[in-house]
Amino acid sequence: MPQYEEDIVRLLTERFDTITVEVKRERRLWLESPREGFLDVLTFLSEELGFSFLSTITGLDLGDKFQLIYHIAHKDGLLMSAKVTVPHENPVFDTATEIFKGGMLYELETRNLLGLTILGLPDDIRYPLPDGWPEGQYPLRKDWVKASPADTSADTSADTSADTSADSPADTSADTSADSPAGSPTDSPADTPAGSPAASPAGEAAANPANANGGSGSDAATGKTTEAKAEASGQKGGN
Repeated sequence: MPQYEEDIVRLLTERFDTITVEVKRERRLWLESPREGFLDVLTFLSEELGFSFLSTITGLDLGDKFQLIYHIAHKDGLLMSAKVTVPHENPVFDTATEIFKGGMLYELETRNLLGLTILGLPDDIRYPLPDGWPEGQYPLRKDWVKASPADTSADTSADTSADTSADSPADTSADTSADSPAGSPTDSPADTPAGSPAASPAGEAAANPANANGGSGSDAATGKTTEAKAEASGQKGGN
């Protein structure tokens, strides 16, 4: 292994006899420590070995265990992944925010998504869960079961049908029919624009039964005018 990484491994294993350190590839190291003493390891990495920037934290549900991996960058471009593991039935960790001041959001994410206890974090922050998220629901756990849509759709559909029933077509037709003139399906002929079907001779005949016997309204008017002219002509001829 490169001399630089070899020196880091040697310094860590000489200081802590309960940890394991491995160089995965150039500039990439992995470390695993028990929970007891894990914060001491992080402090040594930060203050003595130059791993001073916390890049992110990975949280894992391993079935029978929970694991947190602190990915810590070195000023010279190395990356250390420090792992700590606890039993699934007792998922308690310790916050590293005293060592890495910017690590609170990462720890809150792992705590609230996996249902962990991280001692030293504020209890009233549920980031990144949305407002109204139910208690005891941890979406990154392997045994988490999402609530069925059927459980929430029944109330919604009932409320929707109740709200829309007042605007149903039956109610609408009842309201509009009360405002329509008697004997006409829409507006009265006087209000109908010229050239519309209701204003045509056939429409007038249908609307006015008195004109139906004498043809269209215009034909009846013409007949009366013709009779008047004939009477006038007869009077002139008799004179």
